[in-house]
Amino acid sequence: MKLIVSAVCLALAALVATEEVPRIALPTAVDYHRHIGIPKAAAIKKWEEENAEKLRNNERIVGGSIVDISQAPYQAGLVLTINWLWQSVCGGSLISSTRVVTAAHCLRYQTSIATSVTVVLGSNTLFSGGTRITTTNTVLHPNWQDRTLENDIAVIRISSVSFSNTIQTIALASGSESYAGWQGFASGYGLTSDGGNIPNSQRLSGVTLPIITQTECRNFYQSWHRDTNICTSGAGRRGTCQGDSGGPLIVTSNNVRLLVGATSFGSWNGCQAGDPAVYARISSFRSWILAQ
Repeated sequence: MKLIVSAVCLALAALVATEEVPRIALPTAVDYHRHIGIPKAAAIKKWEEENAEKLRNNERIVGGSIVDISQAPYQAGLVLTINWLWQSVCGGSLISSTRVVTAAHCLRYQTSIATSVTVVLGSNTLFSGGTRITTTNTVLHPNWQDRTLENDIAVIRISSVSFSNTIQTIALASGSESYAGWQGFASGYGLTSDGGNIPNSQRLSGVTLPIITQTECRNFYQSWHRDTNICTSGAGRRGTCQGDSGGPLIVTSNNVRLLVGATSFGSWNGCQAGDPAVYARISSFRSWILAQ
């Protein structure tokens, strides 16, 4: 047995030495709250508290893509309480006066469900401003699999909210359109670069991304990718980042904005690695979402 193990180790070492080991892209949604949501929540909250004046003056970093909430009034921020102890962060999309769509992995921490969720609407920042509704009424897709990230979709039920120019719903995509080749728009309150630092412009941001084919995405993520996913290119080192989970990917068709994806995962290579980002495909779950 020792000889066999040694032979395997030598073989692996040889592969590493010759750079023949295939690139493995592990999804960021695996144990999301422990690795990303909880630490980033603390960092974002601390920055908002320390930079209230900068936020009022709308200061931004060079190259930042700041989005005013009136440009994405369907955007929801989620501040989650985990096991009554920690705060975590995610995003979501307002689809009716009482329903928000997000990712299932946002509401699950290991074997437990988030203790409560504060839904933030109509705000450019996550921990202050806007309309804030706290609820415990959440529904995860019955076939959600935390180990494979299949069916990564959930619905949050909230008390009825009043609409305004900064709080509006978005329509759900339907039908069999793949949207490959379309330009999608993703938004969220997460980080705007790798490295864990919170920039001076930390607030709602957005980016336009090309939607790629299922084959392109499957070639990269292999078994992690499902037919119920939709993916965007990471070309130009742009894409969703840590803290954006559950947030919207939209397209505009005939001047109507459609929700086509809920941010599910990226690769552990980093937000700026140029790797694809993966979303739950809304049209695959439309009937289930509407039934909630």
